[in-house]
Amino acid sequence: MTTFVLVPGMCHGGWCFDDLAADLRAASYDVRALTLTSVGDPGTPPDPAVDLETHVADVVRALDASRGPVVLAGHSYGGLPMTVAADRRPARVDALVYLDAFVPRDGESARTMTNDAERAWYDEGRATGLVPRLPFFDARASDHPLATLEQPARLEHGLERFRRRVYLYAQRWGGMTSPFAPTLARLHGDPRWTVHELDAAHNLMRDVPDRLRDILLDAAR
Repeated sequence: MTTFVLVPGMCHGGWCFDDLAADLRAASYDVRALTLTSVGDPGTPPDPAVDLETHVADVVRALDASRGPVVLAGHSYGGLPMTVAADRRPARVDALVYLDAFVPRDGESARTMTNDAERAWYDEGRATGLVPRLPFFDARASDHPLATLEQPARLEHGLERFRRRVYLYAQRWGGMTSPFAPTLARLHGDPRWTVHELDAAHNLMRDVPDRLRDILLDAAR
């Protein structure tokens, strides 16, 4: 049985995938929607000591515990730990799906891949080591450890080993330039990738739930 492992973005927990996970389970798939260490868990305060490697370890544990091949999907920041985890457990991963997310190469971090507006937000956490949650986020969202955004991804291989690589790009960023525009430009003409440009805001789970579900189910086939 294919398992979907879903990795949330900054400040969010696995609860951001609740509706999507229910739809995938209704299609008879196993689903693991992760809440990464010290992020998006109302019962646990955020810890500035948590770094990218902590979150990579969270995803690796989920891969090791999954049955059958895995479709690994990450939203936003979640593209970083999922990519490193897939690099370390290639035999567990069948397909990669990036939901308006970072796709790092070796040595890249969220800070190096994003734009100036996002870096300015990260810098609001310089004094405490915690980037503040934005006011319009779900009440369950938390501040986010800055170290996860600045530690480089360490990759030994490219992503060519995986059967499917799918990228979903949100076209609507409320008049701002998407921090994922450079990633889209890099992948758009690459025949090894399937790229979808969607008329949606960054929260694809809210804006295009049916389209998102169908793309993920297709990746599993």
